[in-house]
Amino acid sequence: MADEIMAAENAGNFIEEFIMEDIAKGGRYEGQKVHTRFPPEPNGYLHIGHAKAVCIDFGTAERFGGICNLRMDDTNPTKEDVEYVDAIKEDIKWLGFDWEDRFHYASDYFDQMYDFAVELIKKGLAYVCELSPEEMRANRGDTTTPATSPYRDRPVEESLELFERMKNGEFEDGKMTLRAKIDLASGNFNMRDPVIYRINRIPHHRTGDKWCIYPMYDFAHPIEDVLEGITHSFCTLEFESHRPLYDWVIDNITAPCKSRQIEFSRLGINNTVMSKRKLRQLVDEGYVNGWDDPRMPTLCGLRRRGYTPASIRSFCEGIGVSKTNSTVEYSFLEHCLRDDLNENAKRVMCVLDPVRLVITNYPEGKTETFEVENNPRRPEDGSREISFSRELYIEAGDFLEEKVKGYNRFYPGNEVRLKSAYIVRCTGCKKDENGKVTEVYAEYDPETRGGDTPDGRKVRGTVHWVNAENCIEAEVRIYDNLFTDPEPDTGDKNFIDYINPESLVVLKNCKVEKSLEGAAAPANFQFMRLGYFCIDKDSRPDALVFNRSVSLKDGFKKK
Repeated sequence: MADEIMAAENAGNFIEEFIMEDIAKGGRYEGQKVHTRFPPEPNGYLHIGHAKAVCIDFGTAERFGGICNLRMDDTNPTKEDVEYVDAIKEDIKWLGFDWEDRFHYASDYFDQMYDFAVELIKKGLAYVCELSPEEMRANRGDTTTPATSPYRDRPVEESLELFERMKNGEFEDGKMTLRAKIDLASGNFNMRDPVIYRINRIPHHRTGDKWCIYPMYDFAHPIEDVLEGITHSFCTLEFESHRPLYDWVIDNITAPCKSRQIEFSRLGINNTVMSKRKLRQLVDEGYVNGWDDPRMPTLCGLRRRGYTPASIRSFCEGIGVSKTNSTVEYSFLEHCLRDDLNENAKRVMCVLDPVRLVITNYPEGKTETFEVENNPRRPEDGSREISFSRELYIEAGDFLEEKVKGYNRFYPGNEVRLKSAYIVRCTGCKKDENGKVTEVYAEYDPETRGGDTPDGRKVRGTVHWVNAENCIEAEVRIYDNLFTDPEPDTGDKNFIDYINPESLVVLKNCKVEKSLEGAAAPANFQFMRLGYFCIDKDSRPDALVFNRSVSLKDGFKKK
């Protein structure tokens, strides 16, 4: 255990400080291995907020030389599906974490949960209540008035019989509940004899029709933890007021251990929504193209957009762990991706809005090659060859017929450096009948191969290009924020009203260099001067599709 303490001696947040106290000499878990769990409900896909919890649950265990379980919280069969179970597993492994053989379902423990409920009834600590949900709300009381239930003093044997009959399916949904017998006058309303079992005749995705009663989360959660030997159970802040009930359940059942619940602030990010219900609405009503749409904050959506596991983990580490809810700027998430890709992404050239460049004094039929480095920050990534000929493609926006102040690219009479190739002087252009520029003309200086200027003259503008003879056509999807309002679902706002109509712009007929032939997802690239892009899953060898992951410009400002 001393090694684990040494490994975490620079604990950087209150969770780690609590753990260090717990595993130290005289602590509640002295001599024990730190054991955590990540317990998602399989009723949707994980989003960036869940990534924070994943990093805390798995990452904290790793930091202390402990272990972490993956547990599906499938106590509510209404919206659960095996599709979500598989997606959750994939996302966690993508982030770089593994649970080995420690994979569980809450439903694994339904029999034990039932037995513990019977134990509470026998101890006089639970009773069957026949108040309807509406009656229960009406009798909940307020800060000065206790809650009431005419069934609270029901005899133990009667509650035992009724609870068994509930299990056997003799009553319709909503007819009866099992409530913990705690304190109807408690200032914490979660302790006012909360419901711990309800009748729900919906087949379960694992247990089928075996059960028609299901435990409430507040009852199931502590039981799952103690049965798995969890030492530290991390939850978001909304469960802080539920902690007394968590401890009450553990203290009043024959628990094999005493788990500790610790709460932290949940993650909020501007320009998005993170409610599963609202994300599902975006999918179901066709505002996005599925859960993995690159505009979604889901991990599968971010992965498809080109986010890397390293960037997500860096983001989660950067926002830290606190007890105060706050909203993080989306630009910080982009900043973390940009940092990662700047170090690791291969540099290539792509022209999004192509116009033909004809170098009039370059020999017709001649082709030459240039060797260029793949990533100046990673010499070990080597180099590649790009070809050059008389006709190239450049961005239409890199040419103006007349000079504008501060503009250093193509205009008649100006010299421009073609990236890694030659310096050329623009001589004019050709237009179609509508006045649109269809070709730009230039002359090259053969003494400037590689972009050098032997005579020392200054050339201010450098542009990217691709060889018209062998470039590849591609579709490029430019993604932006899904919402125009940074807080689309606060107050009385309807988040749907703030969907950005330009959150996806699809560009056809883009031109990419030949080295990208055969590129497959999830490869990441820096398109020089344009941003960071990745191959989309829709891409095919004969029809490449790229997604813009993030622009080159960093909009995040450190405070």
